[in-house]
Amino acid sequence: MKKIFVKDLIGNSTFDFGSVSVTEKDIIDFAEFFDPLDFHTNKDVAEKSIFKGLITSGPHIFNIFYKTKWIPLFGDSVLAGLEINSWKFLKPTYANMKVFCKVCITGIKNVKENNNVAIKWHFDFTNKNGESLQMLDMLILHDAKK
Repeated sequence: MKKIFVKDLIGNSTFDFGSVSVTEKDIIDFAEFFDPLDFHTNKDVAEKSIFKGLITSGPHIFNIFYKTKWIPLFGDSVLAGLEINSWKFLKPTYANMKVFCKVCITGIKNVKENNNVAIKWHFDFTNKNGESLQMLDMLILHDAKK
């Protein structure tokens, strides 16, 4: 995808960020740094947990798409993050599981000071069957001139 300018964004626009999958090593490496719970870092413990296997930390998949897809498209215009709401972890994500991400603009509000805009972004992560794994809403202040 090529970079998109804020002035060209409209409400209800949807961006398909494709899919990713992570390995057991990826899960453990991320979790050891950010979320060192045993069911993220220890395969044996994870297999005996309610998940019956190693699962990603909640923010892991979001961080991949945010860093590799969202920031390259919209990061230049970001002035500040304002809030993250309704982050729901609906189903676990396992190693080598394909996760799809779509992001929709659910609101755009002009901010009179300095001609900025507050954009509400809805992230939806699904599995290959279209079942929701997690979702969240993020409100970001953008420079409307970029």
